[in-house]
Parts: sequence; structure tokens; C-alpha cells
Amino acid sequence: MTTELRVLRPSEWNEWFECLELAFGGVAEPPEQRELEESLTEHERSLGVWDGPDAVATSGAFSFRLAVPGGALVPAAGVTMVSVAATHRRRGLLTSMMRRQLDDVRALGEPLAVLTASEPAIYGRYGYGAASRQMSLAIDTDRVRLNVPEGTDGVRLRHAKKDEAVAACESVYARLVAGRPGTPAHAPGWERKSLVDPVSSREGGSALQCVLAERDGEVVGYTTYRIKPDWDTAGPKGRVVVSDLAALDPAGYAALWRFLFGIDLTSTVEARNRPVDDAVLHLVSDVRRCGIQIRDSLHVRLVDVGAALEARSYRSPVDVVFEVEDAFCPWNAGRWRLTADAKGGASCERTEEAADLVLSVRELGTAYLGGESLGALALAGRVREVRAGALAEASSAFLSDVAPWLPRGF
Repeated sequence: MTTELRVLRPSEWNEWFECLELAFGGVAEPPEQRELEESLTEHERSLGVWDGPDAVATSGAFSFRLAVPGGALVPAAGVTMVSVAATHRRRGLLTSMMRRQLDDVRALGEPLAVLTASEPAIYGRYGYGAASRQMSLAIDTDRVRLNVPEGTDGVRLRHAKKDEAVAACESVYARLVAGRPGTPAHAPGWERKSLVDPVSSREGGSALQCVLAERDGEVVGYTTYRIKPDWDTAGPKGRVVVSDLAALDPAGYAALWRFLFGIDLTSTVEARNRPVDDAVLHLVSDVRRCGIQIRDSLHVRLVDVGAALEARSYRSPVDVVFEVEDAFCPWNAGRWRLTADAKGGASCERTEEAADLVLSVRELGTAYLGGESLGALALAGRVREVRAGALAEASSAFLSDVAPWLPRGF
């Protein structure tokens, strides 16, 4: 039977989502999580492949504004819900969805598409590059101490109910977005992501708890976390599992970490998604006992090379001609001249001038948020320098002062 690729109809959502669940192991989402996913789905941006009455492949996109170096919030498609049924592999269904989706993103005028990959090897062939990383920590709080900055003792901490604290937490998050490339601004409704806490997701831990950090009556930070109790013959050895932690200043940040370190009946603080340059690494007394692991996070695809490169700012002046290879989105292929001055203004236009650097759109995506070096990519053979000095010039200009980071998945 011939398959049909089409935009998702609202009445088809349940079967479409069940196809996604089956592809990810067949474990059904709890009702409250399922209801949230349906409410956030942008049906007009969601695609399904149907084999007769059966959904056999899925993909979707959220309409984001993503922080880029310099603080601009750039329209981006947050690619999500991608799956192909095991019965329909190796038929080109994923490629057909990626093709349709990127065409649609271009038509909407969004210069970027971004995703998090369940299997990172999949998306490079569609032009996505791993542009940010996340760090996980497992800190031995019996042996590690914190050296906190002046003013930490002046921060007031208090427990708060999640539903009552969500507005204050979202306000802190919103104030931090522009300062961290790779962070999406939250559209209305996304605050519910922090409220849904099904028992099935707790892995034997408590319900999510929330603590606010305040100064002079203003909320300057927050953390959400759960406790996983554990005991052995020597006594308690529970774990604190951090879901989220953010603050507007160093004292508030340190106060929240100090609180987590001091929770009774626990000896480990785990945080599974932190920026690789997290300030906590400079507060701990022994970084070797922090159980650091690094993995890829946000993958970036430049859908419109010129608009994307003009949307961000650059760390130093640059004037470089890129020869861009892009077989999947051929409108990007060719030479682009990027110029940027010390004031942050950038221009990127088509040119017939000789190339200074040759690379694929995947490498541009990898370097776009400023966390991965064009110089390092060149050492791996993925960027080729034609004009001497161009690589150092571009590599320096692209870097960000802070590491890009995706604080919450989508």
C-alpha cells in the first residue's frame, strides 16, 4: 500500500502520538503528560505518514525564539516528535519528513531549525550540527564543600508550592534567556512543563519540590528538585536530584547550591543538565568528586545561511567568505561573505569572491551558537582554510563568552 505524508489533523492526534510512543519503546505517557503534549502540539506544523488507516511516522515543530550570541531572540523551528515505525524503516520516510519540514520552515521565514537527538548520528545528513553540550554532575556532598561569595548569607530561602511559584520562576528564567545562547524564550503554556510531575517519572523519588531565593522581597532565583531516599547499614545515603536551578546573581546562585548540599539524610547531589561552564564548578572544593559527564544537547540547522549569520553578533571584527556545501537545502549552497564590526552589526550576502573557508552547513550549525570552535572542526578535517589567517579570524569571532545551553528539553 502507498504511504501518504500529510499535515496532522487534530482528530488524528491520539493515533499519531501512539505511533510516537511505540517507536520509543511502547511505554504510554501518563494522562497528565499526554494532555500537556497535546495542548502544546502545533497541528499545522506537525506531519504524519499514514499507511492506510495506520500512522507509521511522525514529526513536529514548535515555534520558538532562540537566544543567539549577542542576545537576539531569533525565530527557530524546534523540531520534535520524530519517529518512524519499526515496520516501515528504510523506505525514506524520515527523509521525506525532513524535506517537507525544512521547506516549510523556510517558507515561514525562520532562519534556524533546532532539535535534541535521541540518536545523534541520525541528523547530520540533514545538515544539523551539535552546537551545545550539557553537563551532568553527581557531587559527593560528604566530601565536597562550597566556597560561597560575599552576600550569600543575605539571601532568604523558602519552600514554595510549585503551582504558586511558577510565575516567579518563569520571570527569573525570562530574565536570563538573552544571556545564554541556545536558550528558548517560553511561549504562553510552556510554564506547565514545570508543573507536570507524574509518579512514573520520579524513579522512586519524591514529588518535585521548589525552593525560592529572595532578597528584599524579590525572587532572585529558584530550584526544583526531588529526594531519593536510601539507607544502608551505615545510615542514610539519599540523593538530591536537581531538575532546575537558576538565579540572577552569584549570591542567590550559591545560596541555592548550599541549600541542596545541606539537605538532611542525603550524601549526593545529582544534576543531569547543567551548562558546561556552570559556576558551581568554581564553588566546589574538589571538582574531581563531582562526577562530571558531558554529552551533546542542542543540534542546530541553518535554514537560511544569510539571515542566520546576520542575526547573531560576533566577538571580534570579521570579514570572511564561506564556501558552503548544502546538498539537502541547495538554496544555501555557494559563497557567502560575512562581515561584522566591533559594534556587533553583521552582514552576510551572496558573493562571487574567492572562498576563504570551505565547510558544510553542518559545521556552520555546530559553530553557530559560539560553543564549538571552527578551529577545532578544522583540526578534524571538517573545515578547510583557503586564505591564510581566515580560520583564526572566523574562529575567534564566532566564539561566545558563555557556553550555549538548552536548560529544558522540548
